[in-house]
Amino acid sequence: MKTTQTTDPNGTTKMSLLHENLARAQMSERLGEAQQLRRGQQFVRARRLSRKAEQAAQQARLALARAL
Repeated sequence: MKTTQTTDPNGTTKMSLLHENLARAQMSERLGEAQQLRRGQQFVRARRLSRKAEQAAQQARLALARAL
C-alpha cells in the first residue's frame, strides 16, 4: 500500500498513515483469528482420532477376551 506524501496543512499525510496502520492492524488481527481457528480445528480432529483409536483398542481387547 503506497502512502500519500503530501504535506498539506490539514494533515493529509497523518490521516493516510493512520488508515494504513489501521489496515495493517486489522489484517494482523484477522490472521491471528485464522490461526486460532486452525488450531481449534486441529485440536478437534486430534480428539476425534484419539477417540477412534481408544474405541479400536477396546474392540481389540474384547475380541481377544472372547478368543480366550
